[in-house]
Amino acid sequence: MQYSLDQHREDVALALDPRMPLAPTSLEETGLELSFMLRLAAKCATEQDTVTASHLAGRMKLPKVLINVLIKELVKLAFLEARGLAGEDVKSDIRYALSTKGLEYAHAALRQSQYIGPAPVSLDAFCRQIGLQSIHDERVTHARLIESLEGLVLSQSLIEKLGPAMNSGLSILLYGPPGNGKTSIAERSSRLFLQSIWVPYAIEVSGHVISFYDEAVHRPAVVATQKPYPKMDQRWIECRRPVIKTGGELTLDLLDLTFSEGSVYEAPMHLKASGGVFIIDDFGRQQVAPQALINRWIVPLERGYDFLTLHTGRKFRVPFDELVVFSTNIAPTDLSDEAGLRRLKYKIYVNNPSRDDYIRIFRSYAGNVSVETDHRDLELFYDRKYNCNLPASCYHPKYLLDFIGAYCEFNAMPKIASLEMLERAWDGVFTLD
Repeated sequence: MQYSLDQHREDVALALDPRMPLAPTSLEETGLELSFMLRLAAKCATEQDTVTASHLAGRMKLPKVLINVLIKELVKLAFLEARGLAGEDVKSDIRYALSTKGLEYAHAALRQSQYIGPAPVSLDAFCRQIGLQSIHDERVTHARLIESLEGLVLSQSLIEKLGPAMNSGLSILLYGPPGNGKTSIAERSSRLFLQSIWVPYAIEVSGHVISFYDEAVHRPAVVATQKPYPKMDQRWIECRRPVIKTGGELTLDLLDLTFSEGSVYEAPMHLKASGGVFIIDDFGRQQVAPQALINRWIVPLERGYDFLTLHTGRKFRVPFDELVVFSTNIAPTDLSDEAGLRRLKYKIYVNNPSRDDYIRIFRSYAGNVSVETDHRDLELFYDRKYNCNLPASCYHPKYLLDFIGAYCEFNAMPKIASLEMLERAWDGVFTLD
C-alpha cells in the first residue's frame, strides 16, 4: 500500500502527542453497548426527514464505517428504510428515513433519555484519558510563573511560595486581608499551563448519559474551521486546561450530578475542571459552612478520586485530578479544624503591600489610566494616610485613581494625582469611622 504524505503527517502528529484518543475501529472499541448506539442513532434520525451515513457520523462523532454497521442493523430491524441516493452521483450516500416502526422505537428511546448528540465515551475511557493528561505531568517553571503574574506587584517571597504550590497540582489556600490580589493570583493560574487536554462531549455510565463538555468553561485548542486529525476520536475535543471559578453561590448540591427532566445528567463543576484548575473564591462566604465543604472534599483531596451517585443509587468512582485553589480573607482557624486544614496542602498568606509596593502599584495603574503623578505628593499622601491603624491595601490605588479620572473628566481638568486631588479622592471613595 502506498504511504502518502498526509498519512505521514498524521502519524507524526500522533507521535508528538501520544495522549490523543484514537478513533474506534470497531463497535466494541467504542466501549458502548450495541443497543445503546442503535437507540442513539435512531434518536439522531428524528432530527431530519432523511439522514445519510455522513450526517449520522458527523452528529454522533463516530467513524462512517461504524455508522454503516449501525444503519445496516437498523435496516435489518425494519427501523430504517432506504429512500434513494442523496445526489446524482452514483457514489453519493444513500438517504434513510425512519419507518413507522422505527419512529416508535426512536420515541421510546427518547422517553428513556432525551440525549441526542455525540456518542458518549465510557467511564473507563474517561478515567484512562484523565490519567494520561494529568495536571501533575505539566511542570510550571519560574519563568512561566513570572509571565503569568505580569501586571501584579507581588513580593519576591510570595512568588517563591506560589511557584512550588502551583507546580504541585494539589490544593492551595490563599488567605489574608481583602483586596490584595488573592483572586487575581488564582485567576492567573489559567496562564500557567500550556498543554492541551481532551474533553469528552459526554460520558456513559450504566446506560445513562452525563453531559460533560461545557462551552462556558472549556476552550477549544484549535479553531473551529481547522480539520481535526482523521485518526482522532471525534467524541473528544482538544481544549486548553480548564479554569473554573465559583464563589458564594457554591453549595454541596453543585458538587453532585444534576439530573434533568430529560433523563440526562450534568457533570458537576469540579468534574468539569478535571485536568485544570478549580478556584473557590471568597471561601467561607458560601451559604454552606466551610467545614462542610472541606469535609466533602476530604477523600478527593487526600486520595485523588471522588464518588458520584446516579439517581438509581449506583455509586461510581471518578478521578479528582486538578489544582484546587481556595481564596479567603477569613482566618484559616475559623474555616476548619486541624484535620480539614491538613488536606489543604499549601497555605500561603497574601499580606498588605509594603510602602514601596503600594507606590509601584499606584504608578503602574496611573500609567494605564493616563493620570500624571507627582512622586513627592504620592509619598506624602501615603505617610499621612497609612499607619499601624490603617494598613495599605492593593486595591486602594485603583479606587483613588478611578475617582481622580472621573472627577477630572467631569470638570474638564488635566488628570493629575496631586496631593489635593488625592485627598479629595480619599474622602470620595472611603468611608469615615
